[in-house]
Amino acid sequence: MIKGSTLWDDSITQDMESTVFNGIQVLSYTDMPSSLYHALRLSADRYPDKILFCDNWERSYSYREFLAMTDKMAWWLKNNLQVTKGKHVGLLLHNSIEFCTAFFAVVKLGAIAVPFPTKYKETEAAHLIMKADLDVLIFSETFKGWMKPYEEAGIRLLESENEEAGFGFRHLLRSGFYGEESVGEGNLSDEVIIMFTSGTTSRSKGVVLRNYNVMNAVAIYHRILGITAQDKTIIPVPVYHITGMVALLGLFVFTGGTVYLYKRYDAVRILECIRQNGITFMHGAPTVYSLMLEHKEEYPMLTSLRILACGGSYMPTEKLRELHKWLPQAKIQVVYGMTETSSPAVIFPGDAPTSIFAGAAGKPVPGLELKILDEEGNEKGYLETGEVWIRGNVVTGGYYKMDTSLIDSEHWLNTGDMGYCNEESYVFIVDRKKDMINRGGEKIWCTDVEEELLKLPFLKDAAVVGIKDSLYGESAAAAVVIPKGQKVNAEDIRKALEPKMAKFKIPVKYLFLDEIPKTAGMKTNKKIIREMFERNPI
Repeated sequence: MIKGSTLWDDSITQDMESTVFNGIQVLSYTDMPSSLYHALRLSADRYPDKILFCDNWERSYSYREFLAMTDKMAWWLKNNLQVTKGKHVGLLLHNSIEFCTAFFAVVKLGAIAVPFPTKYKETEAAHLIMKADLDVLIFSETFKGWMKPYEEAGIRLLESENEEAGFGFRHLLRSGFYGEESVGEGNLSDEVIIMFTSGTTSRSKGVVLRNYNVMNAVAIYHRILGITAQDKTIIPVPVYHITGMVALLGLFVFTGGTVYLYKRYDAVRILECIRQNGITFMHGAPTVYSLMLEHKEEYPMLTSLRILACGGSYMPTEKLRELHKWLPQAKIQVVYGMTETSSPAVIFPGDAPTSIFAGAAGKPVPGLELKILDEEGNEKGYLETGEVWIRGNVVTGGYYKMDTSLIDSEHWLNTGDMGYCNEESYVFIVDRKKDMINRGGEKIWCTDVEEELLKLPFLKDAAVVGIKDSLYGESAAAAVVIPKGQKVNAEDIRKALEPKMAKFKIPVKYLFLDEIPKTAGMKTNKKIIREMFERNPI
């Protein structure tokens, strides 16, 4: 077992003490604010006139302004929609100042934010919304046509206005009494976020995070990455992902930095923003950087960038070195984590592409313990591959309304990933045990796609696997069987799936077979199917 608290110097581990939250003993920072809202108040006191956000239309908001917007929004939610401590508030909003305001208002009230993917189709989102036991759903006007079933189910609804016309909740805050002052209801032990991991049916798990998980995560990023109030960042990923909500939005509010919010990812626009506004820090999936690299000749000098964090999926060492060659002044730090770890679990302590340990995910963060086990639960030795298990201050205590063997009685979480450690305590992640596809940070469950394929009347059987993709790392591919007499091609299948699921889930390559390969136990032999696709790569 490796203890992260023994691997970092005193500047990173100081002020940590053993603390019990909700019956779980963890090593936690003692100087943390009680919630992200409390962190906002502290930053607004220190930097009242400093720009916190610059939105999709280049409108800026200072710390003082954003705190006032958050306070008014919280008052409105409490007095008009009866949002109080412990209530579930869904957020179906794009990367926007509206998302940020609603989220921080929910945190102030001690309620629980439940973010939903805006990339999902209506039926996909519906599965998650109905599982979340919402009291209120706050949604962008983009999704107004979806709302009738939730109103009928008794969920209170709040629509944002057209963001292009200005702050979308301004109409709520024009009148009313806002004199009621509160420093925030949440404490470190309270639940603050329920975030669904992946999948849209019974396989989708609602990860429950508490304030102590989130606040330890931002404190860890702050200390290890060295983020300060002088830093500027862009959120190049969906803000409703754990990276967006905690590793960027939460971190920069905590440290007093500046955040640029763009509604959609656009590599050229982001590169222009870096050049024009002196962006110093980015955190994104390998795909974010791969798409930026396509334009490196047009942007040879981006000297403001000093740190690039790369997580969400594996980035090949050669791609890291290409990024370093383009931006030699920027330290590139790999991050391994997941929703269940509030973002960070393992962080590379230095510049990954120039290290002799390039290819490693890094070292366990302070307050996190990690062990590698075989299938019988025995701990493996150095350089021996096994299942990666973790527990600690950033790790969820459980899933919403779900008992699972993924977390044992001693609070160890089975990550489902395969890896090993070396004698220097660097962790290497080599594969995933579960059948999940990681497409540039977007997670795809094979079973979800298979279910939709098998609903199509012109398919007899189907199996989905992940195959290598030079841009996204992995993409979905499907082996299918067509009934005799049918004439179907790949484009027919894609078109049939488009109304049913997010574009990133739709298989990019197809094999048309007489039958799906099976093992001796009559299970789908996905190893054989992957080998078939490897002979015909994208």
